[in-house]
Amino acid sequence: MQTFIKSENKVFINLSAGELYEHAVRNGEGRILSTGALAVNTGFHTARAAKDKFIVREHSSEKNIWWGENNKPIEESKFDSLYARLREYMSARDVYLRKCSVGAGEHAINLNVWTEYAWHSLFVKNLFRNASKDFNNPDFTIISAPGFKADPFFDGTRSETFIIINFAKRVAIIGGSGYAGEIKKTAFSVMNYLLPLKKVFPMHCSANAGKDGDTALFFGLSGTGKTTLSSDPQRGLIGDDEHGWDDKGIFNFEGGCYAKVINLSRQAEPQIYAAVNRFGCVLENVVFDKNGLPDFNDGSRTENTRAGYPLDFIDNAVFGDTFGHPKNILMLTYDAFGVLPPVSKLNYNQAMYHFVSGYTAKVANTEIGIKEPKATFSACFGAPFMSWHPTVYAQLLSEKMQKHKTECWLINTGLCGGPYGIGKRISIKDTRAIVNFAVSGDKSSVKYEKDPVFGFEIPLNFGGADPAVLNPSIAWTDKKAYESKKKELASMFAENFKKLSIKDQGIISGGPSL
Repeated sequence: MQTFIKSENKVFINLSAGELYEHAVRNGEGRILSTGALAVNTGFHTARAAKDKFIVREHSSEKNIWWGENNKPIEESKFDSLYARLREYMSARDVYLRKCSVGAGEHAINLNVWTEYAWHSLFVKNLFRNASKDFNNPDFTIISAPGFKADPFFDGTRSETFIIINFAKRVAIIGGSGYAGEIKKTAFSVMNYLLPLKKVFPMHCSANAGKDGDTALFFGLSGTGKTTLSSDPQRGLIGDDEHGWDDKGIFNFEGGCYAKVINLSRQAEPQIYAAVNRFGCVLENVVFDKNGLPDFNDGSRTENTRAGYPLDFIDNAVFGDTFGHPKNILMLTYDAFGVLPPVSKLNYNQAMYHFVSGYTAKVANTEIGIKEPKATFSACFGAPFMSWHPTVYAQLLSEKMQKHKTECWLINTGLCGGPYGIGKRISIKDTRAIVNFAVSGDKSSVKYEKDPVFGFEIPLNFGGADPAVLNPSIAWTDKKAYESKKKELASMFAENFKKLSIKDQGIISGGPSL
């Protein structure tokens, strides 16, 4: 694309963090805080514009795509027209090119990431990996231009904002949004399509490793504790969000972390707190005072405040192309109904069922100020980024788990003892103790009882956890209300499962019995 840059404009290639700070400040894109971090405002979009994402419907990939709400098709001709205008737009201004990669070892793909903003190039520098070698022809190209907007009538988009992937041309284009997460998740979506073609399992999860090299995976939607629980001082952090699993082991797609920082505190999350308050970190939409000090408790701009920083900002991060096959998988859910136990053991079919369900619950504000939980399901704990049907990823999960004798645990980081308004949230301290025992404790003497509705096994004892907390039927004082609420949640699972149109009897058998 460099040939399209006009002679009076410049291409800044692989600038250092210091140089990108200078450009960002000079361009009016952000401010350097007293902590050293670069604070930026992403504009109208403070989160992903999921409804504005498209995949070009073309011959080479058409039969593989899980078309629907998360993967909406757009015509090749519409893409070509929009792409041509975007290139012309970028050619008329100074732009930033980052030559980098995602994935590791034989599964790494080289990227050219072109950005209109200097801080976006810093974000890419932080989040993606350095390319293993110099290259002229990238495996994929991503172009991000927040100032360029589509014409919905002419271009076939939903709005002026667009995120479009063309697998045939190996190009992805982003316009109308300054939210850097679009760049990160576009690369993730690309990997989620390419890796299953090689029978490699791409995963939306964090990962860490013990001192003996035993690895653990943490699946979970936003707010369930995926980043917090994987950032354990006693274990090495492999990565906080995106990984792959092949015949050799697991590998990190990225070279950095993209942490949600609303209500971040030094006491509860000291590693992350230290990482985001230093030179090189990008803070998105974080409010700061007149002295340049960030206020992580202020969500007036958005609750989705974010920090993008290199993995080596975490003291106990570990690096490498491949890590051991995981001994444990933890599927995290915030259950605001308070009926799921803090920990339960899943068999292979149940693991696939809960994986394709991707359940958590959120507490929503109603107009009159009453808060009630709302069940949320996102297949594979990341449906917006999954190009194939969920069964493709579920089968890869099952095959890997069975081959390597991996155990799977469903961890409720939400409420215990009752629904929202009655139950209390399980503390991070207690959840971390349960997680630590699941990952590294001696479970040979643990005894279980089978839940008659969900079918998973609830431990009667689990390390030092209080038995009264482990079993929701004991923690609830109103037993009849507990049984009613549990069946209600099971029905929500069943209704969501119908939408996936899954015929696989193994996955079906892993669901609740109504």
